[in-house]
Amino acid sequence: MGGGHTPKTVGTIWGLLVLNTLGSAGAKTIVPLPRSLIQMVTMGALVAAFALALAVNLRLRIRASAYVFLLTLLLVTSVISSAHLESGFGALFRCTRLALFVGTLWLLSRWWDGSLTFVRHHIRMYFAVLGSVAAGLVASPGAALPDLYGGRLVGALWPLTPPQIGQYAAVITGLTVLLVLGRRTDRAGAAVVIVPSLVLLALTHTRTATLGLFLGLALAIGSLLLTSAAARRFFTWAVVCATVAAVGFASVLQAWFLRGQSKENFSSLTGRAKVWDALLAAPRTTGEKWFGVGLGDKSFGGLPIDNSWLAVYNEQGLVGVTLVAAIVIVLGGVALLRPPSLQRACAIFLISYCAIASYTEAGLGDASPYLLHLALAAALLATPAAAAPRATPDPPRRHIPRWARRTEVP
Repeated sequence: MGGGHTPKTVGTIWGLLVLNTLGSAGAKTIVPLPRSLIQMVTMGALVAAFALALAVNLRLRIRASAYVFLLTLLLVTSVISSAHLESGFGALFRCTRLALFVGTLWLLSRWWDGSLTFVRHHIRMYFAVLGSVAAGLVASPGAALPDLYGGRLVGALWPLTPPQIGQYAAVITGLTVLLVLGRRTDRAGAAVVIVPSLVLLALTHTRTATLGLFLGLALAIGSLLLTSAAARRFFTWAVVCATVAAVGFASVLQAWFLRGQSKENFSSLTGRAKVWDALLAAPRTTGEKWFGVGLGDKSFGGLPIDNSWLAVYNEQGLVGVTLVAAIVIVLGGVALLRPPSLQRACAIFLISYCAIASYTEAGLGDASPYLLHLALAAALLATPAAAAPRATPDPPRRHIPRWARRTEVP
């Protein structure tokens, strides 16, 4: 199992999973796209991903993975909570989607061997998504920077929200920086990814993604300080630049961070806290408390929850929260126990980014980019499969001349 050559089809499957998790809700696009059409494309991508994964792994060879096992338990919890149809038949549809997503990860686990193969797939696919965002910005700046979102960057070709774009830009920027530090890519090629991604991140004004990028990189690079001189130099320069920026551009950074909001609005996390308080204060039956009301659209009272833990509590109950916490703790614990390496640093970045983003973004309880980021972390933390031992050949028989052969005297 695992190891050896990874089929090119695996990259295609990963790309289809990325397409599926883009979602169908967002800003108005230049060419109006019916939501039913977008859902057909995203769901079709997931079905195609599962079919291709099955085709390249017909023998159903999988690797033991605590991450995918816990996701499977979360799927069971989701089915139990959705069976009552409190969230409508859409809940069962979302359970089917999650089942295909988890099944595809099980089939791909055969090639999870701790290599950087899936990191490169991840960067390529999300960079392609950001390419579509940049193309929309060039084609129609007004549609890409609408007043409805306060002038923040959105997807004008595909309906993507500012937090989504910020998330994709931050994740591939962090991974590419780590590849440069590990000398797995050249600086010129890395700049092609990092510079446009940072520009798009700045245009989204997404605070969560920005904090996740810097804090995640700090933890990841910190894990390399003892073994990498390049990491030590980068960390030193980063601290110097951050200090200069904080002193010289404090007012500019504060204005960007506040996004024109009042301090009261900022302190309530743009109104999120009101939704959270209402969710926690709502009466619940014992079953709803433990298993939730079923998979929904991550909203409460018609307003987005924007917190992974509360969204999971609402939809999958305390059992779901426990499983999601176990996922983060297990991945983080395994990462801390691994010896220092580039793969470990990338995994630490992804885990810490998802943990930070979970406070103001939903997605850890359903098929989403966050679960895909954590799947990549699990692939990086997997140990290489043991190669089958080769049979030791018999030593060659040496030819002995007949005259030198020893004969027995009868």
